[in-house]
Amino acid sequence: MKQSKQDTTLNEKDALQDMLDTEKLLLSYYSVALTEGSCKPFRKEILKNYTSSAETQFNVFEQMLARGYYQVMPAEKMLIDQKTETFSKVQKQIAQ
Repeated sequence: MKQSKQDTTLNEKDALQDMLDTEKLLLSYYSVALTEGSCKPFRKEILKNYTSSAETQFNVFEQMLARGYYQVMPAEKMLIDQKTETFSKVQKQIAQ
């Protein structure tokens, strides 16, 4: 069965989601390359690419948020306080 151009064209939401997923994947690859890199020039270049990709990922996220394609659930204060307390306990244990 032959597909038409209309059958293979992504709508705006799907295109943005694809771009967001791609940037997240790139960030994970750059993270591994950065931790495995053994020479400063290579690490510097990877870090530059990582930063650029992180900016692009956040820009795509903001566009999806503005268009209502990405829902963010605000954290409850109780949950934030609980996580802060847990983090503080871990920090104290590490400092000992």
